[in-house]
Amino acid sequence: ICACLVGSEMCIRDSVMAIRNTGMFIDLMDASGKIQIFSHKENLSEEQIKILKLVDIGDIVGFTGTIRRTPRGELSIKSTELTLLSKALLPLPNKQISKEKAETLSHYHGLTDVELKYRQRYVDLIVNEESRDTFRKRSMIVQKVREFLAKQGYMEVETPILQTMASGANARPFTTHHNALEMDLTLRIALELYLKRLIVGGISEKVFESGKCFRNEGIDTRHNPEFTMIELYQAYADYNDMMTLTENMVAYVAQEVLGTTKIKYGENEIDLTPPWDRKTMLGSIKEATGVDFMEIYSAQQAIETARSLHVQVEDGMNWGQVVEAVFEEKIEPSLIQPCHIIDYPREISPLAKASRENPLATERFEAFIYGRELANGFSELNDPIDQKQRFLDQLKEREAGDDEAHRMDEDFVNALEYGLPPVSYTHLTLPT
Repeated sequence: ICACLVGSEMCIRDSVMAIRNTGMFIDLMDASGKIQIFSHKENLSEEQIKILKLVDIGDIVGFTGTIRRTPRGELSIKSTELTLLSKALLPLPNKQISKEKAETLSHYHGLTDVELKYRQRYVDLIVNEESRDTFRKRSMIVQKVREFLAKQGYMEVETPILQTMASGANARPFTTHHNALEMDLTLRIALELYLKRLIVGGISEKVFESGKCFRNEGIDTRHNPEFTMIELYQAYADYNDMMTLTENMVAYVAQEVLGTTKIKYGENEIDLTPPWDRKTMLGSIKEATGVDFMEIYSAQQAIETARSLHVQVEDGMNWGQVVEAVFEEKIEPSLIQPCHIIDYPREISPLAKASRENPLATERFEAFIYGRELANGFSELNDPIDQKQRFLDQLKEREAGDDEAHRMDEDFVNALEYGLPPVSYTHLTLPT
C-alpha cells in the first residue's frame, strides 16, 4: 500500500482483514502494510451498499476514494466506489472470542494450529505478519549471500538434480525412473561432487551453487525432505580459510539484512561478529565429560564408554560414529554462541582430507549457533587412491546394514585421477 497525500484520490485493492460496524470500517492489508477504508452510505450508491454487505473477511476488494486522516490521525480512505474482485469461500482461522465482542468486532486472530501452519503455508502467510516477514528476510538472505560471494570472486553454476548415483553425503535418496533411457535415477542429496568436477575442469578456482537437495529421511519442523543448500568450493584453500569465509559471510548478511551482527533469539543475544571460537570435537567432549576418546582405540570400548555417559549408541557402530553420538548428546545443545567444531573422525568424513596433526581425524568443521548446525566444510580429499579406499570402507558399512553410507562413485574417482588441486569447501542449509 503506497504512502500518498491527504486529499488525493486513489484506487486500492487487497485482502479484507477486518470489518467493523457492519462494513463502515474495513482494514485492507498487503505485503507493505495495512490501511483503513471508511465506507458510508452517503458516499456510496444503493447498489454499492448491497455489495458492501456481502463482503467477508478474506475477500479481495477494490476501493476508489479520497485519502484522509481520522480524528485520531489514522490514515484511511473515504471510499466512493467498491468492486468485489475475489470471493473467499473458506473462513480464515480464528481463536474463540466472546459473543459480545463478536457482535461488534469481526477480524482474524491468527493461525495457531502448527499442523495447518506447515501444510497450508498460504493460510499462515495470509494471517501472520511474522511469517511474511520471515519469508521476506529469507529472500534477502539468499540475495546477500550471492552478493557476498560475487564480491569474493565466486562463479555461480548449476549442476544436475537427476543423477545416476546419490553422492556427496551419507543420506538415503529419492529414486525415480527415466522412461526414455530405461534407467533408474536418484534426486541429488548434495551438490558436492559435481562442483568438484568443475574445479577439476578448471572452469574457475571459486565456484558455488544455490539449489534444491532431496533426502528421503525423517521430517519435522527443522528437517524437510527437500531443502535449499548453498555449497561453495575454493581451490588452493583449506578448512581454515573456509571457516573465516563462513563467519565473514554470515556477519555480512546479518548486517545487510538486519542492520546488526547482534541478534536476539529466544532468551539469548547472539553475537555474530567474527572471529568465532574454534574447538576440536574430541577436545570439547573431554572438556565436558572428562573422557578422552583419543585414549580409547577400539569401537567396542568406545560404545561401552558412551553408554556409561548415558548416551544411546548401537552395537556395531564404529569409533567415529560413537564419538559423533557423544558429541551430539553432550555438547551440541550447549553451543549457543557461534563457534566452529573442528577435526571430525575419519569414519564419518569420507570426503575430507586427513588431519595433519591427528591421524584419526580430518580437516573438517561444522559451524554451530544456538545448538544447531549452520555450516559444514572441510579440506577436500584430492588423492584418488585414498578416496577410492574411503569409498570401499563405506561400502563395507553398507553391507553391514548402513543404507546411508556412501556408495562407490567410480566416475568421481576417475575425475580425481585427472588432478584436483588442493581445494576446500563449505555449505549452508537455508531454512525451508
